[in-house]
Amino acid sequence: MLNLVSILKHNNIKISVIIPTFNREKLIGNSIKSVLNQTLKNFELIIVDDGSTDNTKEVVDKFQDKRIKYIKLDTNQGASNARNIGIKNAKGKYMSFQDSDDIFYPNKLEIQLNNIINKKSDLDF
Repeated sequence: MLNLVSILKHNNIKISVIIPTFNREKLIGNSIKSVLNQTLKNFELIIVDDGSTDNTKEVVDKFQDKRIKYIKLDTNQGASNARNIGIKNAKGKYMSFQDSDDIFYPNKLEIQLNNIINKKSDLDF
């Protein structure tokens, strides 16, 4: 089995986590925390605000982390469109999707990347 830490150091593998959101000011903070608290730290977090009219942006702005990229859409266009915009702005080799009302287990990204590397596949569910 390959050692994930050495692979990450030598290959600079980054994961793009994409969260589409719409009017989730009460839930998105926990969602963001669960990504920032991952055991695997080499990721970017792209939050695509799909035209929220609540205080979602203010909640996101409280997180001072350079890995977070916030994209605000002027009008609500649906979660699928928001995910696609996230993908277009992603810099990572792999994508991970999270809904704005969900939380990740702390080692989710690490487990998935281990599975991808050790199975020599670009997919893991």
